[in-house]
Amino acid sequence: MARARKWIAGVVSVFGELLITAGLVLGLFVVYSLWWTNVLADRAADKEGDQVRDRWASGPGALDTKDGIGFLHVPKMGDGEILVKKGTDSKTLNNGVAGYYLDPIKSALPQDKQGNFTLAAHRDGHGAKFHNIHKLKNGDSIVFESKDTWYVYKVYKTLPETTKFNVDVLQPVPKESGKSKPGRYITLTTCTPMYTSDFRYIVWGELVRTEKVDGARTPPAELG
Repeated sequence: MARARKWIAGVVSVFGELLITAGLVLGLFVVYSLWWTNVLADRAADKEGDQVRDRWASGPGALDTKDGIGFLHVPKMGDGEILVKKGTDSKTLNNGVAGYYLDPIKSALPQDKQGNFTLAAHRDGHGAKFHNIHKLKNGDSIVFESKDTWYVYKVYKTLPETTKFNVDVLQPVPKESGKSKPGRYITLTTCTPMYTSDFRYIVWGELVRTEKVDGARTPPAELG
């Protein structure tokens, strides 16, 4: 009987140690996913952003759609400037940037006379640039900075949850937002709820004005 008790105690001890080890591994994975990937992504994005600004300072040149077309500024999200690049694949977004859609519906660009500038970014991990998207309300500012122009948008509609298969939110005229005529829109998309990818969170804005960039790159009043 004593031998059996000793054997059971040994099994329980080993099982307990395995649970502790599993907990530590899970904890390390969470730290890696939600903290360390942010550190790495922010480093990569800062480096790429500096390169874009260096090219801007070097003089006239064609729009570079590969390495970054400009920077998104969303004061209510409080995440600083966000480099915007071409594409929404994980290889692009994992570097701490926002990407504009190439498919299933191709994004317009801010300088286009009409269309929907559609963007995606991570909400958790890998820079989490849209982590605070839920803080955006109607009337809040979204500003896109290109080499020579500030584009000032105002939020007019949010959709806190929709299926990941709802591509209509990316249409040139986002009718689900209440619009029925062509205009110059911006759409921010990310995963929701936090720490999952089950659904999508959508924010729509509309261009209200543009400002030319001056020599000092003085930001518009919305960023003051």
